[in-house]
Amino acid sequence: MNIFIIGIASLVVLAVIAAITTLLSKHKEGEPDVVMPTSGDCSSCDGMDDKCEQVCMMEAATKEIEYYDDEELDRFCGRSSENYTDEEAEEFANVLYTMQPQEAKGWNRSLILRGINVPNQVKDELIAVIEGK
Repeated sequence: MNIFIIGIASLVVLAVIAAITTLLSKHKEGEPDVVMPTSGDCSSCDGMDDKCEQVCMMEAATKEIEYYDDEELDRFCGRSSENYTDEEAEEFANVLYTMQPQEAKGWNRSLILRGINVPNQVKDELIAVIEGK
């Protein structure tokens, strides 16, 4: 029974020493208590963090829609992705390949907010540009 009490007392003493050491090391001069990651803008969303994508989409929905010299695509609003002719899909491809690669993600958001579905013929190319492949 004495060994059990001594063991418990030793654990308590070690826990107190560890707590004191931790508190002292946190309050050293010049070191921040907590390192907080900086919140990036929506251009830093890489597709891996669904929360980032959702927040950015909600933020984009409250702002005015940005156009990428593609106002002519508004006539496709509401059309299903599989219902485009090859010529119509080529219009999307032309817009995609005339923009900077870093603009592709924003263009896709713009199309979504405008109710325009990307043609199936162009989706793989758009994803490749967004992912930088």
